[in-house]
Amino acid sequence: MKSFGRQACLVGFSLIVAVLILGPTLVHAQMREFTGQIKRLNDKKMIVDNRMGDNVSFERIDSTEVTGEGKTEWKELKQKDWVSVSWKFIDKPRKAYKVQVLPPKEEEEEED
Repeated sequence: MKSFGRQACLVGFSLIVAVLILGPTLVHAQMREFTGQIKRLNDKKMIVDNRMGDNVSFERIDSTEVTGEGKTEWKELKQKDWVSVSWKFIDKPRKAYKVQVLPPKEEEEEED
């Protein structure tokens, strides 16, 4: 019986160590990015169009970080800005944790 108790203790210890090592990696792995052009925007929410048929809605949270192209706040964002939004896969509805404003993209010339 002593060896069974010792084995159970070692297994428990191993699980704790694994969670401590892998835990931050698993949480970070849940982050996703969506890149596109802002289609609609208000004080609480934005809809981003990736120009491949996907329009995704993101909600602003108090800690939303805005960076890039000289912009640092949500209120500085404009319709038609190109952005990359970081969000967590588990969020329902999606929350914008970070909005990276990208340089303007040139529109592709249409062929006649």
